Amino acid sequence: MEYITDISQQTITIDGTTYTNDDATAGNGTPSHLQTLFRLRHGTGSFHATLADFLAEWFNGSDTLKVHTSGSTGTPKELWIEKRRMINSAMMTVSFLGLQPHDTALLCMPLQYIAGKMVVVRSLVTGLDLIPVSPSGHPLKELRTAPVFAAMIPMQVFNSLAVPEERGLMQQIHHLIIGGGAVDETMEKTLNDFPNAIWSTYGMTETLSHIALRRLNGPNASHWYTPFKHVSLSLSDGGTLVIDAPLVNKEKLTTNDIAELDHNGHFRIIGRRDNTINTGGVKVQIEQVEKALSHTLSCPFMITSVPDPKFGERIVMLVEDILPKEKTDQALAALPPYWRPKQIFRTERLPQTGTGKPDRANARRIAREKAEEELSCQ
Repeated sequence: MEYITDISQQTITIDGTTYTNDDATAGNGTPSHLQTLFRLRHGTGSFHATLADFLAEWFNGSDTLKVHTSGSTGTPKELWIEKRRMINSAMMTVSFLGLQPHDTALLCMPLQYIAGKMVVVRSLVTGLDLIPVSPSGHPLKELRTAPVFAAMIPMQVFNSLAVPEERGLMQQIHHLIIGGGAVDETMEKTLNDFPNAIWSTYGMTETLSHIALRRLNGPNASHWYTPFKHVSLSLSDGGTLVIDAPLVNKEKLTTNDIAELDHNGHFRIIGRRDNTINTGGVKVQIEQVEKALSHTLSCPFMITSVPDPKFGERIVMLVEDILPKEKTDQALAALPPYWRPKQIFRTERLPQTGTGKPDRANARRIAREKAEEELSCQ
């Protein structure tokens, strides 16, 4: 298959209509034809208008463009990345999945983040027919025909599974990739017998979206990620994943993800190093506690920590609903003693980043404030 790697030669097909480089290119202070058209047709603040703005930036002659990190573990930041590396990333995904020109691609994620931008770039490079829908919890709600390719976050998949019509459409998507957060065991079991190919992605803004996929359903389902070609992996002295992917980033990236490698080059993620709670000299991985509790607790919750004068840190839990004491005691009793949350705090809403990931930094702040408030009331 031939990819269109020369930006000046690229076109974009949106909702069945093809637009040229000239249509999408803005002049000095003058909006492009596509920007004007989409603002008139869909509204100034519409998602289509945002898409036209991104395309104007893509075709503006600069070698780089700006993206924002999600801020799942700290403060979001801006990065300037090379467009040629985004093209490389697009080709890696398309090649792995076997997408073809004129396949339809659903764009349902915000364009300020790399995941949304890369759906557009894959369409430019491959000649996919882009179907933009405003980012929401139900991206399939207004569709009548399933796209060939779609990228969603777990929350969108979860919501779509609950609506029979949307669930039916999801079953018809040829390739669905799920990123921006962990796919829990319950969702994996629900998706396991779907007839289409469903994948969990691994990557980050610095790798220009994902550099590995793992199959969630069918006979090839696995807990291990398969890296793309030209991606080499190793472990740091601290046991975290090190990524060498020169096509998308000229530097090796040492992640915060504690990982395990097998002899075939596959890997699985144990948890994030910055999600490790050191309580009384025992290191506890937040993700492992949450996974264990998810089998018995149905309400939304997060595990985090607060400072403790004796143990350094103590494990606490944030919940959106008040839990019956008997049910809570039963769930916690099944955990190893050093995993058990010492306090449970109710919050109106669990903190999330703009891409739907757990906002761990904000969770720690909320827990610390509630612990201090509780202490002052004693």
